[in-house]
Amino acid sequence: MYQPNMFESHHHMFDMTPKNSDNDLGLTGSREDDFETKSGAEVTMENPLEEELQDPNQRPNKKKRYHRHTQRQIQELESFFKECPHPDDKQRKELSRELNLEPLQVKFWFQNKRTQMKAQHERHENSILKSDNDKLRAENNRYKDALNNATCPNCGGPAAIGEMSFDEQHLRIENARLREEIDRISAIAAKYVGKPLLTHSSSHFPQLTSSHNIPSRSLDLEVGNFGNTNTSQTGFLGDMYGTGDIMRSVPIHNDADKPMIVELAVAAMEELVRMAQTGDPLWVPSENAVEILNEEEYFRTFPRGIGPKPIGLRSEASRESTVVIMNHINLVEILMDVNQWSSVFCGIVSRALTLEVLSTGVAGNYNGALQVMTAEFQVPSPLVPTRENYFVRYCKQHNDNTWAVVDVSLDSLRPSPITRSRRRPSGCLIQELQNGYSKVTWVEHMEVDDRSVHTMYKPLVNTGLAFGAKRWVATLDRQCERLASSMASNIPTGDLSVITSPEGRKSMLKLAERMVMSFCSGVGASNAHAWTTLATTGSDDVRVMTRKSMDDPGRPPGIVLSAATSFWIPVAPKRVFDFLRDENSRSEWDILSNGGLVQEMAHIANGRDPGNSVSLFRVNSANSGQSNMLILQESCTDASGSYVIYAPVDIMAMNVVLSGGDPDYVALLPSGFAILPDGSSRVNGSAGGEGGGGDGNNLEVVNSTASNCGSLLTVAFQILVDSVPTAKLSLGSVATVNSLIKCIVERIKSALACEGA
Repeated sequence: MYQPNMFESHHHMFDMTPKNSDNDLGLTGSREDDFETKSGAEVTMENPLEEELQDPNQRPNKKKRYHRHTQRQIQELESFFKECPHPDDKQRKELSRELNLEPLQVKFWFQNKRTQMKAQHERHENSILKSDNDKLRAENNRYKDALNNATCPNCGGPAAIGEMSFDEQHLRIENARLREEIDRISAIAAKYVGKPLLTHSSSHFPQLTSSHNIPSRSLDLEVGNFGNTNTSQTGFLGDMYGTGDIMRSVPIHNDADKPMIVELAVAAMEELVRMAQTGDPLWVPSENAVEILNEEEYFRTFPRGIGPKPIGLRSEASRESTVVIMNHINLVEILMDVNQWSSVFCGIVSRALTLEVLSTGVAGNYNGALQVMTAEFQVPSPLVPTRENYFVRYCKQHNDNTWAVVDVSLDSLRPSPITRSRRRPSGCLIQELQNGYSKVTWVEHMEVDDRSVHTMYKPLVNTGLAFGAKRWVATLDRQCERLASSMASNIPTGDLSVITSPEGRKSMLKLAERMVMSFCSGVGASNAHAWTTLATTGSDDVRVMTRKSMDDPGRPPGIVLSAATSFWIPVAPKRVFDFLRDENSRSEWDILSNGGLVQEMAHIANGRDPGNSVSLFRVNSANSGQSNMLILQESCTDASGSYVIYAPVDIMAMNVVLSGGDPDYVALLPSGFAILPDGSSRVNGSAGGEGGGGDGNNLEVVNSTASNCGSLLTVAFQILVDSVPTAKLSLGSVATVNSLIKCIVERIKSALACEGA
């Protein structure tokens, strides 16, 4: 029995070339045109099975017969095909009865129609792919032309393909030199320790790239030159506070970790919002109006989290709210931009780096932004170890006027044998208010090992003023006031020392900001600093380190010696701050002024508190043979602490700055003071406190005459000891700096003791 050849039927749909009459599936030229224009639906080959069912005498020849459907049949079939391309037997029989066709005719029509639609779809896809291929070929040709005509960005000549950029070459050389330098320091320090120290092989140091933003300056420490060195603290990088440096050793996670990171960030966001908005019993009020986290309630409320608290770590949780003079959009941008975040919180964040951006957000803002970061948090003293964290930061808009930014540690993705600190969901809730103000609710929740903290600073750390939410909120409030003051246009002109020129104010504030950032980055116990203790007489030991300054227009070239010491003084922080920032009392402690008269030449207010200001002093030398000296000073104070930072500046350079010139080329070596409460003080929120004068200063001690109330004062200096960067540090330079800082400390103690008496 003859069977219908379905392949022939399908092949007929693709074969559109004219056939002669001998071809089994052939059509005439006019029929082919008609078949093409009418979708092939109106021409259907009769089923050969029908021929077999007929009487053989009724088949005069073996030519296949074709049936042309009527217009009505075609319309009905097309309409049904749109609704159901695959009709079943019952539907085909119903159609055949309605259209006066055989069921097999209906079946073959639908088969042909489906094949034709598939062919049309493939032709359409082929045309799209061909267009994309042409675009890629054209783009490839453009890239080839650009590579063939590439020029060197430095000399303008032709550049060879595969040649590394100047920046990459410079970073590779710097990376190799730093490895050699650390190995050399290790060898020198091993002579004094009596055993080899851990050396960092090249496998522990990732290749430096331009995205890391690592400065070209290096640390140089000749331990053997310091003479009376404490052999138990060699000053080797990381020897005092652990050899690990999270800024260099953080592993890059793979794609399999990303869903875990996203899930952790979403859970952390939910926890932060509830932590910021929930009161009792999660947060229990204490006697001093300070909220304490109920840990039992916390773990009952948030059973998921990042796991139980590791053994040996202490929980540290705090919550604080305030209203700042900045809109919510700018606040979110500051928190999500690592450079702005590090700049605004330079007193807290010693170093920070964005390792990877998993999401940039949606709708042109930071809603949904997700980035993996690493940061080092500090207290302005070499006696308090820094806290290093590897975390993910997530930003989300909850409604039209509320945003939240949360951090949570990724320790589970970064296995470490020793965990010194980890960050449970911490961050802030930002609520938009009227007139450009915002309400900020900050939550800090850490688990830390603070056994290495010096006993003098333990009360401060335990109260939460060192790393808690109060310090973050107070710093943010002060920096928002500073920014608002810098943008003010209605400057009173009554005082001759006040700078009224907008360009001059902007340049001078920018210079002062760089000075403060430089001071804060060099005063703490960062693992980037190789502090060396010069004596072992007590808590006020002087610690020094050296830096080579090369090719940095913001620093004078040569060897810079940094020295710092911290001590306790039985005087309220506000009194210490007012004494150190006042130009009239400067001659009582500043040896470099040589007893000359100090006069304020320029002044910029930085907020409501009169202590927040930038000043330019002129020191009129008592010796007529010496030239006058200019000193740039910024003083700032808030509820968590105070700073008085200053640096000698060149007269010609400051004239350029006051005229609105670029301040980046003014060489600075900042020195100054960091003043913190000692932890036994009580915060006074009233504006009419002792000496407050209604300015809202929150640093007054309730009983400043009590023997256990006082201030923690850190004194730090940077001095250029040699203008040749390749020179070696001499013992005489170290001894001079040691004597200088000891003398200043004694003068400050004596002056404040006399003032208190």
